[in-house]
Amino acid sequence: MKKRLYLILVVLFASFSGVMAQVKVSGTITDPDGVSMPGVSVVQKGTTNGTTTDANGKYTISVSSASAVLQFSFVGMAPKSEVVNGQSVLNVRMAAESVGISEVVVTALGIQRERKTLTYASQQVSGDEMMKAKDPNFMNALSGKTAGLDIKESASGTGGSTRVVLRGAKSISGLSNPLIVIDGVPMVNNSQGGAGMWGGTDGGDGLSQVNPDDIESISILKGSNAAVLYGSQGANGVILIVTKKGKAGQTQVTFSTSTIFESVSNLPKLQFEYGSGGNGENSWSKTKGNYASNYVKNFFQVGDNLINSVTVSGGNDKTTAYFSYSNTTAQGITPNNDYGKNNVTFRSTTKLNDKLSISTNVMLTAEQSNNRPANGYYLNPLTGLYLFPRDLDFSSYKKNYQVFDKGRNMYLQNWFENNDKQSNPYWIINNEPKIDITKRAIASVTIDYDISKHLKFKARGNYDYAVKSYEERDLAGSDATNVGKNGAWSYRKYDDNLQYVDGLFTYDNKFGKFSVNAVAGGSYQQTTYGKGFSLGTGTNILLYPNEFNFQNLPSNVQVQSTLASREIKEGLFANAQIGYRDMIFLDLSGRNDWASTLALTGNDSYFYPAIGISAIISQMATLPDFISFAKVRGSHTTVGNEVPYNVVNPQNTISSGGGVNRNTQEPFTNLKPEMLTSNEVGTEWRFLQGRAGFDFTYYDIVSTNQFISLAAPSGLGNYTTYYVNAGKITNKGVELTIDAEPVKTSQFSWKTNVNYSFNRNKIVTLAQGFNDMRIDLGSGEGYTNYITAGGSFGDLYVLPFARNAAGQIILDPTKGTPTTVSEPVKKGNLEPKFSLGWNNNLEYKDFSLSFLINAKIGGQVFSHTEAMLDAYGVSQRTAQARDKGFMSINAIQGTTAVTQIDPATFYQTVGGRNGIMEPYIYDRTNIRLSQLALNYKINVQKLKLPLKSATFSLVGRNLFFFYKVAPYDPELVMSTGLGNQSLDNFNLPATRTYGFNLKISF
Repeated sequence: MKKRLYLILVVLFASFSGVMAQVKVSGTITDPDGVSMPGVSVVQKGTTNGTTTDANGKYTISVSSASAVLQFSFVGMAPKSEVVNGQSVLNVRMAAESVGISEVVVTALGIQRERKTLTYASQQVSGDEMMKAKDPNFMNALSGKTAGLDIKESASGTGGSTRVVLRGAKSISGLSNPLIVIDGVPMVNNSQGGAGMWGGTDGGDGLSQVNPDDIESISILKGSNAAVLYGSQGANGVILIVTKKGKAGQTQVTFSTSTIFESVSNLPKLQFEYGSGGNGENSWSKTKGNYASNYVKNFFQVGDNLINSVTVSGGNDKTTAYFSYSNTTAQGITPNNDYGKNNVTFRSTTKLNDKLSISTNVMLTAEQSNNRPANGYYLNPLTGLYLFPRDLDFSSYKKNYQVFDKGRNMYLQNWFENNDKQSNPYWIINNEPKIDITKRAIASVTIDYDISKHLKFKARGNYDYAVKSYEERDLAGSDATNVGKNGAWSYRKYDDNLQYVDGLFTYDNKFGKFSVNAVAGGSYQQTTYGKGFSLGTGTNILLYPNEFNFQNLPSNVQVQSTLASREIKEGLFANAQIGYRDMIFLDLSGRNDWASTLALTGNDSYFYPAIGISAIISQMATLPDFISFAKVRGSHTTVGNEVPYNVVNPQNTISSGGGVNRNTQEPFTNLKPEMLTSNEVGTEWRFLQGRAGFDFTYYDIVSTNQFISLAAPSGLGNYTTYYVNAGKITNKGVELTIDAEPVKTSQFSWKTNVNYSFNRNKIVTLAQGFNDMRIDLGSGEGYTNYITAGGSFGDLYVLPFARNAAGQIILDPTKGTPTTVSEPVKKGNLEPKFSLGWNNNLEYKDFSLSFLINAKIGGQVFSHTEAMLDAYGVSQRTAQARDKGFMSINAIQGTTAVTQIDPATFYQTVGGRNGIMEPYIYDRTNIRLSQLALNYKINVQKLKLPLKSATFSLVGRNLFFFYKVAPYDPELVMSTGLGNQSLDNFNLPATRTYGFNLKISF
C-alpha cells in the first residue's frame, strides 16, 4: 500500500512539475513594413510543438521552459529564431530573403516544402529583387540572377517576347521552353509572329502581359526532376510565379511610379567621308567629301517607359482581398513606335468555416503596340537609313518622304532608287503602320477543405482566354518586292484559350522518427491556340488603292481559317516525400498522361516516374563549427515531351486561292511522345552561421524519340514526307551558386552571390540509316544553322574563303577576287561556353546599392548587317581601307603571292547578301553592367509624414559593356524561336535604360 501511494505521489509531482515548467508566450508577427502577417509558422525548436499566426498576425504558444527557442518561418521571408528568455510577450518583425536553407518554398502544383528537404535543384527570387530595375517584361530582369537560365530579349523594343531556356535545347520539332505557372496553374505563353531574314516583326508573348507589381516571388524548377508532376508540359523545367494576396489587418495602399528612359547604346560604325561617285546605290567613291553624318543618330529618339501602379490589400480573419491596377505607356527609340498596357487584378480569400475556404483571382490585361520595329531586309527602316549613299541629301528625303503623283492622283514613296533592299525610312514609319492588340483574362477559383488535421483537399479551376489581332497596312508605293501596286493588307485575328481543372489531396504527418508529406490528384486541361482567321495580300493587286477592308480583296486572295493547336490532356499524379529523423528524405513521384495529340496511335497513355533522395550531412555527423549546414542530393526522372498537333492523321486544307492543298504527309499512326531521361546530383553547404555557402548541381539529360521528318521513298503514292521517332540528344552541364555576406554590422551590410553555369549539347544520333542527314533550323544567304549527328544545337555554318594548304586565300585567276568553297563549313557554335552573373546588395543605414554584372563567355555570332555595310561601302572599315589605299591580304592568284588588294574588290566580293561570310563571325563573349539601383528608404516617422513607408530609387539596366567583341549586342535576338539565334540582320540597335522609381505605402 505504501509503495503504491509513493508511486502515485511521484507521478503527480512529475505532472505538476511539467505544468509548472510550461511558459505561455504570445505576440504579433509583422512583415518588413510593419504589416501583420497571418499564416506564419511558429515552432518550438527541437519539438513538434507549434502553431500559426491568426488573421491579425497574432499567436499564442506554450513552451516547455523559459529558455526555449521559437522558430518563425514564412514563404519569401528569412527564417528567424528567438529565445523566449522568460518573456510572456514576444513580437517579431520578419525580413525578406530570396534564399534560405530552412525557408519554405513553393514547388510543383503550388506545394510548399522546406527548401532543405528538396531532392533537386531550384532557385527562388523575390518580387522585390526583380523590381529593383523595372522592365515591362519581368522575365528580362531574371537574367544573371539564377544559374542555368538562359534569357535573350527580342530586338523589337518594349513589350517584345523573350526566349527562355533552362539547361539547353532538347527537342528538334517541339519546344524547349519551360512551363510558366501562376499560383500553381499553367498559363499560356505563346509567342506571336516572328521576324526573319526577309522581314517580319516580333509580336510579343504571354509573359509581357503579366503585371510585375503583382509578383510576390518566383521559383525556378530547373529540370524535369523538379517538375514531373506537371507532366510533359514540365519536361523543360518550370518557372513558378507566386502572386501577392491580401493580408488580414489594417488596409494597406501602395503606390509606385517608375519613369525609365531608353537610348541607343550601340550603333554600327559607319563612314560619312566617301560618297557614291555617281555609281548609284553604293558609296564606293575613292574621293573624299564632307557629307552629313548626324542623320543616322538623329533618326533614333530617346524612348521612355512610364509605369504607374496602385495596390490595395487588407481584410479580417474571415476574408482578405488584394486589388491592383497598373498602367504602362512607352515610346520606343524609333519614331511612331509606342506601347501601352493596362492590368487589373483582384484576388480574395474567404474562410467559410474552420475547415473550408474559397479563393478567387481575376487578372485582366489590355495591351497594344503600334509600329513595333521590324528586322530583316524588307520593310525595315534601318536598311535605307544605314545604306543611303553618303553624297546624296538625306534631309530632303526625310522632309519629302512622299511626293504627289498626278498620274495616279495619290502620294507615292520618294526615294533615290527602287529595289528590294531598302526603302525611305520615313515612308515606312509613316505609311506602313502595324498594330498589335491583345485583350486577355485569366480567372481562377480555388477551394481548400481541411478534412482532418493531417489530410487536406484542394480543387482548382482556371480559364485563360486571350483575343489577339495584328494588322499591317502598306500604302501603294511601298517596296514592290512585298507590296502590290495598290498597297498590301495583312490582318489576322485569333483566340488562345486554356481551361484547367485539378484536384489535390495532401497529407502531412509524423510517425516517431519518420515524416510523410504526400500529394495525389488528377488534372484536366484543354487548350485551343490560334483559332481565328488571317489574310495577306502581299503583291496581289487590291481592287482599289489604299482601301484596307474585306470588300477590296482581289478574287485570288481568300480569308483563311487558322488553328495552331488543339489538345486535351488528362493526368493522374502522386508524390510522397518520406523523411527520417529530419535528415534523410526520399522523394517518389509518378504521373500518367492521356494526350489527344496521340489519339489513334495506341500510345496516348504514357507513364513516367521520378525518384530523388537527399541527406543532410550536418545532422548526421559532427562537423567543424564553421560548417552550419551540409546536404547531398540526387534524383532520376523519365518524362515525356509534347508532340506536335495534327501529325497523326493530317487532312487536306484550303489554299489562299480557294483551291485544295492535298496532304503530302503519310499518317503517323505509331507516333510516340519524345522522352527525356534526366539524372541530377548536387550538394549544398552553408558556413559561418549561414553567412556563406554554395549550391552545386551536375545534370545529364538524354532526349530520345525525336519527331523527325524524312523524304518519302517511292511507292507511298502522293505522300512526299513521312515521320519517324528517332534520334538521341544529350545535355550535360553544371550549375553553381555561391553566396556570402562578407560584412554585417548594425549599420552596414554587403550580400553577394555568383551564379555560374555551362551546358554541353550534343546530337548523338538522328535517324538510323541517314548518317549524313541535316535538319535545317534557320538558313539565310551565306549562313546556315543546321544540326547533324555528332553536332550540336546552335552549330554555325558559313561559306569560308577557299585556301590552299599554306592557308593563303585563293583568288580568282582572272578577276583577282577572293573565292569560296562549294559547301558551308562549321565555324563555331552560337551557345556560350559558360555564363556568369554576379549580384551585389550593399546597405548603409537608409541607403542601399545593388548592381548585377552579367557575362557570357565564348560562342560565336553572325552579322548580315556588317556584310551589307561593307558591300555598300558605308562601314567605317571600308573608309579606313580607302584611306590606306589598299587592304593587306595573305592570298595567291595562280602561282603569284598577293599581299595587297583593292578595298572595293575585296568587300564587294566578300560582303553583301551572298558573299563570303567568314569575316562576319564574331566572338559572342560580352560582360556588362546589367543592372544598377541606388535606393533611399525615406524615414517617414522622422519626417512626420502620413505614410507607412517610402522608397526612392535611381535605376539603370544594360548601362555599359566592360567587354564586347561583336559589333552589336549578342544577347538581342531576331527571333525567339529555335532558329536565327544570335543573328543580326538590321536588328534594332541595343539600348540602355535609366530612370527612377518611387514607392509609397499608406
